[in-house]
Amino acid sequence: MVSKNLKLILSELFGTAVLLFVITGSGIMGVNLSQGNDGVALLANSIATGAGLFVLISLLGNISGAHFNPAVTLLQLFNKKITFALSVYFILFQILGALLGVFIANIIFGYDFFEFSNKNRSGFTLMVSEFFATLILLSVIQLSSKHNLNLIASYVALTVTAGYWFTSSTFFVNPAVTIARAFTDTFVGISPLNVFGFISSQLLALLIFILVLRVMQKNQ
Repeated sequence: MVSKNLKLILSELFGTAVLLFVITGSGIMGVNLSQGNDGVALLANSIATGAGLFVLISLLGNISGAHFNPAVTLLQLFNKKITFALSVYFILFQILGALLGVFIANIIFGYDFFEFSNKNRSGFTLMVSEFFATLILLSVIQLSSKHNLNLIASYVALTVTAGYWFTSSTFFVNPAVTIARAFTDTFVGISPLNVFGFISSQLLALLIFILVLRVMQKNQ
């Protein structure tokens, strides 16, 4: 199973690692250069993340689908575009890749390789934000995959870039990203105590989105 789909699995590992490298590294660099202005730091972080996503999805989309996100993988499992066994490997290597990307960014900016974040991201409003943010991302992916597949990289990249600014949770929308960002005590970090709440909101959004899709499919 692994050897047969090694190229696909490595694509998800590499893509997710680079994505988290971009997210974490640009967050650190943004803070270093913004002289204490969080708005400037967030601007740098969002632009770099969107640009990185566009390149990664454009390059790797034809290999593995460029999920880089367990929620997206589970959505594609529902859409029957991936097998259950392969989805398990995808999710596992997305998490490993995300951790690798964070650890590399920590090292090159002089932080400890392994550290826990102290950044508090708790509260009902942030959970609601993650819920709706995940619904938005899944909607963009579902609609673009059916109608404008060639533009999916642009749609997702621009949605994430904008999402940093119009959501209070800054658009994590990804369980692998959420887990990995607990291991960097920097601008983009999240306290390990807050990880469960974020992931619960993301998965609840995924569940509701799939239920809505199922109802819509039955009524067609």
